[in-house]
Amino acid sequence: MGLLSEGNPLSWEETKKLVDHVREHGINQFIHLYHRLKDRQGDILKWGDEVEYIIVKFDDEQKVARVSLKAKDLLAKLNEKELADPNGVKSLWRPEYGAYMIEGTPGKPFGGLMAHFNLVEANMRYRREEVTELLDSDECVMSITNFPRLGAPNFTYPVYQPRPEDPLSSARSLYFPDEAIFPGHPRFKTLTRNIRMRRGEKVSIKLKVFKDVNTQLPVEGAPPGEPDVVLLDAMGFGMGCCCLQLTFQACNITEARRLYDQLAPLCPIMLALTAASPVYRGYLTESDCRWNVISSSVDCRTEEERGLKPLKENKFRIAKSRYDSIDSYLSPEGAKYNDVKLTYDEAVYKRLIEGGIDHLLAQHVAHLFIRDTVSLFSEKVHQNDEEDTDHFENIQSTNWQTMRFKPPPPNSSIGWRVEFRPCEAQISDFENAAIVCFVVLLTRVILSYQLNFLTPISKVDENMQTAQKRDACRKEKFWFRKSSKSTEQRAACVQINGTTANTNGSSNATDSMPLFNGTAKLNGHGNGLNGNADSSSTNTNGTHIQNGSTDSDHTDTDDEETELFQLLTINEIFNGKPGVFPGLVPLIRSYLQSMEVDTDTHCTIEQYLRFIQKRAAGELITTATWIREQVLSHPDYKKDSIVSDRINYDLLKSIQRIQEGKHVEPALLGQGNHSKTKDFIPPALQKQLAKTGCCEDK
Repeated sequence: MGLLSEGNPLSWEETKKLVDHVREHGINQFIHLYHRLKDRQGDILKWGDEVEYIIVKFDDEQKVARVSLKAKDLLAKLNEKELADPNGVKSLWRPEYGAYMIEGTPGKPFGGLMAHFNLVEANMRYRREEVTELLDSDECVMSITNFPRLGAPNFTYPVYQPRPEDPLSSARSLYFPDEAIFPGHPRFKTLTRNIRMRRGEKVSIKLKVFKDVNTQLPVEGAPPGEPDVVLLDAMGFGMGCCCLQLTFQACNITEARRLYDQLAPLCPIMLALTAASPVYRGYLTESDCRWNVISSSVDCRTEEERGLKPLKENKFRIAKSRYDSIDSYLSPEGAKYNDVKLTYDEAVYKRLIEGGIDHLLAQHVAHLFIRDTVSLFSEKVHQNDEEDTDHFENIQSTNWQTMRFKPPPPNSSIGWRVEFRPCEAQISDFENAAIVCFVVLLTRVILSYQLNFLTPISKVDENMQTAQKRDACRKEKFWFRKSSKSTEQRAACVQINGTTANTNGSSNATDSMPLFNGTAKLNGHGNGLNGNADSSSTNTNGTHIQNGSTDSDHTDTDDEETELFQLLTINEIFNGKPGVFPGLVPLIRSYLQSMEVDTDTHCTIEQYLRFIQKRAAGELITTATWIREQVLSHPDYKKDSIVSDRINYDLLKSIQRIQEGKHVEPALLGQGNHSKTKDFIPPALQKQLAKTGCCEDK
């Protein structure tokens, strides 16, 4: 959920008076932070996942499932291990927006060993078991993106009613009671209230209902003139959804900017592949994903900023909510694909330029800072700009975009990072681990093969909307960049030579070599692809400069610019289309051929890649499609678009059996997947690591 500052929250009227103060000092803090850390080099690959969970309570007698509002008490118990032994725990637990939600991460980041891919699923399983031990016998922890009847009558346990007329209510929602907001930290209710007050009205989330033969129009609560709209009116409908996120540490700022850019066009592709949320407020809708729901749920733009009234009180027309896809690339290679006009404050941009920040990064930060702070604590108003970063993080952490570029925290061993944020939470630990490992492997392939997925921002925006359509994974096409000849030549060269690069000229990279800058390295220093020095340098502003010695896709010489992009299916993007694109999975397999991998890890990765391939090909269906089919085929479904209490109960019971391994669902997982995941690195490999000293034990 971002920065959790401690203290006493200010009212919106108090906060409003300080928005320029926060903006000014946040910019100063970023400039100081940047200059302290812009030349930081040599950080090894570290990465980790974040899985968000919902606690569900079953009433087996009444056949009703509700969200259990016990996250605060659960977290108090889950955090005891961390408090007792912060460096030895296998998992970390944090609050999320909902009083029924928790977020779990690994106790330590995973590192650059191939063997680390075999730890992910086991760690996810451990997290689920750790929570389950603390639950009542009628409760279950679920990694589902959305509780299907969130906002329907009596959806919480204990049951609470909304108070739309209560001036003390944070949400003032017709459907979502304040008690469903996490009570253990003031940030969540403060954000809810201040977003509503800044906007000047409640948020308005509109989803088209799935029209079946008996669907009654207008839908209950539909806005005037929009009879087929399922209306949601509170931040909780979006921020009360769960997701699967990943964070990667880069070796330096240049690599972080490159990864940010290269992963951004893949965000809508991964959103479509992981689609998992077709039901809202008890109605089947035409959407398969949470993204637009969350985007609208925190849309604090006024009518002027949304273009509904002439600008008078506000400075800018703002095209998007503060939760949306990215608006600009950060690397020089990406600059020409910034084809959507970027709104930013010229004065803030000028201050950044004068402060020694390059144009692309300056416009990115200036764009983030067109937003006002919507959560401020009295204890955090006055800060030391040379040492503190709270004002910068205040704005940075409330710009919830598909990718997040993350500077190192002050006085920390943590390096420059990027966060990958689009994926929906999947039912099983196997699926979530497969998605995580796939994306991490893809980052290594991007850096090793110097791949270029850069796509005009306008087309990425278009893809984000396409990705959320019903069954987009099988039915829609997405703008995607054709590969140039140089891509396939580099992949083939690596395959033939059996190496991704190493420091001593040997023909194979072993599992004891951490992946660094996308390649196999002994100690995290030295050579790039094929043993040559990295073909880029960093100037004093941390920007990427090509020296002309690399044959990369960043020179669009193989194709005319207008022919670089084609509409491809998800299957073609992941599995390849002859003469257009080799496919993400084949590229990863090519990369893996040059890596020596222990047998168990190889088995696990292969299971994950087969799962990704089959889902992309439509042989396996997305969670969203499976949920639709479960609803439509339920004996109690009346072909009226309504997911009743009984349908919801049976659906969630089926999900419980799947995630516990008691039922194999062929449409979702084929005939079952049995990875070789372990919660430790094999002792023989640990011995080898101890000798080389190249990576800390996990």
